[in-house]
Amino acid sequence: MTSGWKMQFVMSGWGTGYSFGCELVDYSRSPKGMRMAWTCWLYFFSKFIELLDTVFFVLRKKHNQVTFLHVFHHSIMPFTWWFGVRFSPGGLGTFHAPLNCIVHVIMYTYYGLSALGPTYQKFLWWKKHLTSIQLIQFVIITLHISQYFFMKDCPYSYPVFIYIIALYGIIFLLLFLNFWYHAYTKGKRLPKGLQNTTMQQNNDIHHKKE
Repeated sequence: MTSGWKMQFVMSGWGTGYSFGCELVDYSRSPKGMRMAWTCWLYFFSKFIELLDTVFFVLRKKHNQVTFLHVFHHSIMPFTWWFGVRFSPGGLGTFHAPLNCIVHVIMYTYYGLSALGPTYQKFLWWKKHLTSIQLIQFVIITLHISQYFFMKDCPYSYPVFIYIIALYGIIFLLLFLNFWYHAYTKGKRLPKGLQNTTMQQNNDIHHKKE
């Protein structure tokens, strides 16, 4: 489903003529403009589906998964994208959406494998790389949207949406960096085999310092 929305963004503009600079919103009734507006609405709707992640974590008593980062990420997106769909369904402010769809395809592939049970734990060695991809995503989003602040002439209709994207790009980057530190530097969120290895390495470093 997520990959389908990614393709819609590509076909609606990001792969069929959109520039990576000052791309304005097409408010006309043209087929391309209407397709992008519809794709934005689908993406907005998907944010509510993703909220079910939290519900499933609670039902499965995976309370360690219901972190501030998780709740904040999934709760703020529907509100910000309501503004996007209502006032800016296209253009510069939608670049992060197809990029986010790509990351979510990878992320839900990981979730799918982890749900198959202990037998598939050996295939989950790349969790650390998944977080790396998420970090790279927010770096790219922040850099892309920040160019707006250096453009001399970019009459984007609702620049407040640009400010929102830039702000949450920075916030999410900081939150994921914090997650990285606690999950991998301290080894608290790695698969059990790797977690034990990381904890042993940290203990060895600590003993050497003493």
